[in-house]
Amino acid sequence: MSSSTPPAPQPPRRRPAGEVVLGVDTHRDAHVAAVLSATGTMLATGEFPATAAGYRDLLKWARKWGAVRRAGVEGTGSYGASLSRYLLAQGIDVFDVNRMDRADRCRRGKSDPLDAQNAARAVLSGRARARAKAGDGPVQIARMYRLTKASAVKARTQAINQLKSVLITADPALREELAHLGNAELLRTCARFADSNSHDEVGDEAVLQATRITLGLLACRIGQLAEQIRDVDARLARLVDCHAPQLLEVVGIGPDTAVALLITVGDNPERLDSEASFAALCGVSPVERSSGRRQYRRLNRGGDRQANAALHRIVFTRLRVDPRTQDYYERRIKEGKTRREIVRCLKRYAAREVFHLVKQLQPGPRS
Repeated sequence: MSSSTPPAPQPPRRRPAGEVVLGVDTHRDAHVAAVLSATGTMLATGEFPATAAGYRDLLKWARKWGAVRRAGVEGTGSYGASLSRYLLAQGIDVFDVNRMDRADRCRRGKSDPLDAQNAARAVLSGRARARAKAGDGPVQIARMYRLTKASAVKARTQAINQLKSVLITADPALREELAHLGNAELLRTCARFADSNSHDEVGDEAVLQATRITLGLLACRIGQLAEQIRDVDARLARLVDCHAPQLLEVVGIGPDTAVALLITVGDNPERLDSEASFAALCGVSPVERSSGRRQYRRLNRGGDRQANAALHRIVFTRLRVDPRTQDYYERRIKEGKTRREIVRCLKRYAAREVFHLVKQLQPGPRS
C-alpha cells in the first residue's frame, strides 16, 4: 500500500455552451431580448434600456447562455439602428426582421417577449435573410446630408408656391411691376422688400406694405434654402469623389445618382451576396407572371424606390447620349420588344454594372 496521499478531487469542468440565437424587439426607451438555443428551445427573456450601457448589458446577459453569433433585430433602420451597429461591431451577424404576420399574431397573441422570440426564430429558420446595414461610415454621412437636402428642397418648393400665390392676390400695381421679371430677378427684387421699410403702415397702404414685406420674407427664405441646398450638394459631391470615384466614371451616373445607390448598398456591401440580390433590392429584378402557354414577366414594383429611380435616370441618360445603349434599343425594338420591356432590361444591366463597382468599396470602420 502506497503511503502517498491521493490527489485532491478536481472541480467538475464546465461544458462549453453551444451557439444561441438572439432576438430583440426594439422600442424608443427599452429593448426586449430573447435567447433561443440552436434547436429552438426558449432559454430566457429580458428587458434592457436603449442606452450604450444597456447594449453592453444585453450582450453580456445573452452570452451567459452560449455563444452569440447571429441576432435578429426588429427595426434596424429606426429604433434598432444603434443596437445593430453595436452588435455588428462585436462581430455578430445582424439580420433585419419584420414583424410576425397577422395570422400568427391572431393565433399566439402579441407581446414584446413574443416579438423578440419571433425575431430569433426568424433567424434560426432562415426566414430572415436581410443583413442589417452598418451605418457607421461614409454612406451614413451621405444619408444624413441627403435627408437635409430633401427637407430643404421641399421647404423651398413650398415657399416658392406661397410667393406665387401671394402675387396672384396682390395689388394690381405691384403685380404689374413684378409681372415681367424672370424667376431669379423676381426673387432678388422681392428680397429687397424686406428691408425697404421696417415700420408698419396704416391706412390704405397697410395691406400693400404687408404684401411687400411678406414677399420679401419669403424671397429671403427661398434664398437661404437655396444656399443650403448648394452647400449640401457640394458636400455630397466631395464625399462621392473621395469614397466612390469609380461610380462617377460610368456614363449616366452623377453625384445625386451615386449617392442614392450608395445609400441603398450601405456601409457594408459584403452583405449583398450576388448581383441578383442587389437587383431585387433595387426593384429591377424581373417577376414571373406566366400562366399556361403564356410566358410573361412584369416590372418589379418592390425594392428601394429611390435606387430604382436612380437606375431609371441612368438608363434614360444613356438613351440620349450613349451610342451602345441606343444601338441596343433599336435592335430590341426590331425584335418586337416594347419600350417598357427594353427599359426594364437596361435597368437590370445597369444594376449589374453598379453592383460590381460598389463591391470594390471598403467596409466602413467598426467602432
